[in-house]
Order: sequence, then C-alpha cells, then structure tokens
Amino acid sequence: MPYLIGLMSGTSLDGCDAALIERSQDSVRLLAFITLPMPAELHARILDCCSLERSNIALTCSLNVELGHWFVEAARAVCERANVSLKEIAAIGSHGQTVYHIPHDKPGLHASTLQLGEPAVISHETGVAVVSSFRAMDMAAGGRGAPLVPYAEYLLYRSDTNRALQNIGGIGNVTILPANATLDDIFAFDTGPGNMIIDALAQHFYQIDFDRGGAIAATGSVNACLLDAWMAVPFVAAPPPKATGRELYGAQFISHALVDYPLISPADWLATATRYTAATIAVNYRLHVFPRCPVQQVILSGGGAHNLTLRRDLASLIPECELLTQEDLGFDSDAKEAIAFALLADETMHRHPGNVPGATGARRPVILGSITPAPLAID
Repeated sequence: MPYLIGLMSGTSLDGCDAALIERSQDSVRLLAFITLPMPAELHARILDCCSLERSNIALTCSLNVELGHWFVEAARAVCERANVSLKEIAAIGSHGQTVYHIPHDKPGLHASTLQLGEPAVISHETGVAVVSSFRAMDMAAGGRGAPLVPYAEYLLYRSDTNRALQNIGGIGNVTILPANATLDDIFAFDTGPGNMIIDALAQHFYQIDFDRGGAIAATGSVNACLLDAWMAVPFVAAPPPKATGRELYGAQFISHALVDYPLISPADWLATATRYTAATIAVNYRLHVFPRCPVQQVILSGGGAHNLTLRRDLASLIPECELLTQEDLGFDSDAKEAIAFALLADETMHRHPGNVPGATGARRPVILGSITPAPLAID
C-alpha cells in the first residue's frame, strides 16, 4: 500500500496544507496532516507577484524556487508527524501556489494558468517523484483548470444521498454528487469568494489574519447597499463551468469597495463580507444546482467551515438542506484538498485521468500534471 503526500497552498495564503495518506485499492487512510504557516515575507512576495502593478519576471523566477523550498519543509514536517521516512513515499502531489489564472480567452490573452513551486527543487530535496502543474492539461483540453478536487471527492464521498461538497477556502467551490453518481453525473464549479474578502478586511481593520469563528461579523450588521452591489458582479450568477480567484476578488476588489463605501463600520464590513460568501453559495445553488439535483446534504470543508456566523447565514439561506462538516463524516475539514492532490498524484503516476469534464468544462478526461522523477541515487 503506497504512501502519498499532497501539498496545497491556496488563495487564502495562510499556509501550506500537507497530508500524508496510505492508499489501498478500497480505502484511503489519513496518517498525518499539518499546516505549515506561511512566513509574512513570503506572503508579501506572493501578493506582489499576483499584482499586475508590482509583479516582474525576476520576482516570479525567484519566487518559484523559494516556494519549492518551502513546500519541501511541509513535506518533511508531515512525514515527521506520521513517523514515516521520505524513502517510503511513492509520490508527492504539489498543486503549487497560483499567482494568476485566466480561465478563458480574452482579447490579447490566452486561457492560461500559473502555479509556482519548482517541482525539481521538491524532488531533489526529498528524493521523491513529484506531480505538479495539475491544471495545465485540463486547460489544454478546453477546461477551466478548476476545480480539480471533484475526482477525489467522487472516490471518497459517493453515497445514496444527493450531496453538495462545498469547500470554503480563499475561494468557494462546490462539487455535486448525485445519489449513486457515476463520473459523468458529477458537476462542479467555483461559487465566488470564500474567505478571501473576509480575511482581507480582518487584516485591514483589525490587523489579524482572519475573523476567528466569525466572532466580529456576529457583532455587525449587513449593509444592504454594499451586498446588493457585490451580488451584481457578473460572475456570481454566471452559469458553470466557471472558476475565479484573486484576479477578481483580490486586493483591487477590496480597495475599490473601501473607497466607494467610506462610512461602513469595521464590524459591518465583516458582517457583509460573510453574508456575501453565504449568499453567493446560495444563489448558485438555486440557479445552477437545485434544478439539476435536489441536494439533501451540504458538507462544508476549508477554513470557512469553522466560521459559525457564515454557517448560520448559509443555513438560513438554504434551509431545505442539512448542513454538515467533514468532521460529521469522520474526515478533516482542513485536510480535504491536500488529500485530493495526493490522490490525483497517484492517479497520474498510474496514467489514469484525473479531471472531471463536467466540473471543468474540458472536452474529455485527461491525465493531469507533469511528473518530475526522483533524482538518481548517489553511490
């Protein structure tokens, strides 16, 4: 039974999630999970790299290698947690750090994606084969390159119940698993912001990384004018397949809003941002999910699963659904995406397709990622 590592650093930029799993033909067992906190200096360089105004090719080139070394730290740390040697690892699946994503062609720009975290560094320093650049082949096949976790969710969460697997990381994304689904039945898409706007406002007003448990948002009131303006963003109601990220909901989104609405109190900003995340999820379900699949259970994962205010808002907006967390099913809300990339790496190493065309919009199933072989042993 092979040991596999999955590494995931998402749009929230809070750390690198690392999961070490043991996979057999019939089961997946999580042996260890850690989140390696992101150093403040690295966080700042990633934001600079994502910015059209502050980015440059030298920064991008250097950051690619810096992130590779940081991912090595995460891989080593999760092995130490599990008391497993790197020599026992069959493959590492590294999603990389997305710094820019163009989901479809624009005037003068091709649909494309860029994740940093040099796989050669990871492979050389760990002695393990690395699968990386998962999104590129799906986009070559006409897909949006995201979301990619539905294949792993199909393997882990199929049941006789209509389920929505709602991840709330930096961005929100949902996978719909109809009862007793086949791969052809699955569809998935990004619903809008997850924690990205909430976290940015917590940092701006309170100099904290996030609103723990939604405690600050719970003291504020939703500003209806701001919420209506945000709900009018075309992405919110757009039909799937669709994907978004920091290019829409990043620093420029927040800075423009702060200028346009200068009289809103800090707590009301957080209350409104929290409701916005819940409302974008709910409206996408009503427009694009419920007409195709009468979902009975919504299973939350990601950092937003710990936000009690967000969960209350969501429960009030889709009362017909049972709202659960990964923990209710015996899983870990924070580990899901890292586990997914460990599984996707294993599929790639065995030359199995790993995308779900109904989720990404690709023309056909494809083998995901590029393989960087383990370095040759030195006598």
